Amino acid sequence: MTLRRPCLILRRTLLLFVALVAAGTLTAWFARAPLLRAAASWWIVSDPVEASDAVAVFGGGLESRPFAAASYYKQGLVKRVVLSDVAESPSEKLGIGLTHVAANRAVLLKLGVPESAIEIFGASLTNTYQEAVALRQWAASAGVHSIIVPTDLFSSRRLAWMLHRVFDDDTVIHVVALEPLGYNQTNWWHDEGGVIGFQNEIVKYAYYRVHY
Repeated sequence: MTLRRPCLILRRTLLLFVALVAAGTLTAWFARAPLLRAAASWWIVSDPVEASDAVAVFGGGLESRPFAAASYYKQGLVKRVVLSDVAESPSEKLGIGLTHVAANRAVLLKLGVPESAIEIFGASLTNTYQEAVALRQWAASAGVHSIIVPTDLFSSRRLAWMLHRVFDDDTVIHVVALEPLGYNQTNWWHDEGGVIGFQNEIVKYAYYRVHY
């Protein structure tokens, strides 16, 4: 009797533990959507789109950033579109495929932005920090005091931090988060690109905060 009772208590304790773990797992599973939506909503930084002196297109995001820039120009929100002179890849140096600048310029021209409104900033830029510094230098030389910078959803926090760190208070920066084609902040975890993008940006943001 004395031996069976501790065994029974242990068995019941284990069953209770398993039940609690299962309940917690089920709760987390069914509650994951609101939690993941809240995480994205907290992480993403996006300013209102307002009339500015220029819109800057940084490296990457060919399927969204130049399109947004062209839209702002056609709405009369900006009069100048500036493109980051991203360093050419080895294949681009061989003339295989368009360079980043050429591809962005082609999209803008196709969407009705005149050549006279398109400018370049920087030279052979390789990361966001270099782009932010080059944009500051261009803005100072061009007498520009307000800039819209469209970017991807999850890179918005890192980009906003970097730009506000590099620029002084005399320049107003509007970082606008753009939704990609495959997902948005309400369903990003259903898309592989969304999961990878969020994960990578957390690491990159931590690196930028430490390194810069």
